[in-house]
Amino acid sequence: MKITLLTGPTYELSQKLGFDIKIVKSPQAKRLTLRIDDKNRLPILTLPRYCSARKAEAFVETHRDWIRNMLARLPAATHFENGDSITLMGQKLIVMHAPSQRGTCLKDGFLLVGGGAEFLHRRVGDFIKKYAAAELYRLSVEKARLIGCAVHKVSLKDTRSRWGSCSSNRNINYNWRIVLAPAHVIDYLVSHEVAHLAHQDHSPAFWQCVAELCPDFENGRRWLKVRGKELYRYI
Repeated sequence: MKITLLTGPTYELSQKLGFDIKIVKSPQAKRLTLRIDDKNRLPILTLPRYCSARKAEAFVETHRDWIRNMLARLPAATHFENGDSITLMGQKLIVMHAPSQRGTCLKDGFLLVGGGAEFLHRRVGDFIKKYAAAELYRLSVEKARLIGCAVHKVSLKDTRSRWGSCSSNRNINYNWRIVLAPAHVIDYLVSHEVAHLAHQDHSPAFWQCVAELCPDFENGRRWLKVRGKELYRYI
């Protein structure tokens, strides 16, 4: 394996490891670190300001087995297909291709998808994001009201490593895949992000706020930590 350190903040190099690796050179980094980008199925090596190619190469070689094992644990990427069983905002649904159906809609436990079969994956994804954006906004506003706060905007993103975020401008972002998780997991994440409207940190006061909004938050938090990677199978 050969690593060549290039200029620029980030870059990808094809390696003779059986996988690609993305290199990030960070002035803030104190040491070499490795993590897995679940969305892009890519190991990311972060380098401190001063790091030789030899040291970086040796570090990756030392962690070669760890990288392979972590990549192997990621679920196989998949598309939405006719007959799939999915959970949307806590509702169990069967994806059904209905060529004569106009558009996409929910009906009696089915997600009916019209048009040609070749467009089914995209149409299911588009419907999920539109439907879930409205539902997550409603839930966020309702929970924010409970703690005397207001939400400015809620958006769905295709983020790589964060399930949600809340800015000082009261804008909340969610990874769109979270709407495919069980209901108690969604409830936890919404409570987590809404609590940041009152506490822009992870202090004891913040976690107390989360607990008030979602008494069962530990189970939701644990599910995301242990099984959250499963949601990245949808591309």
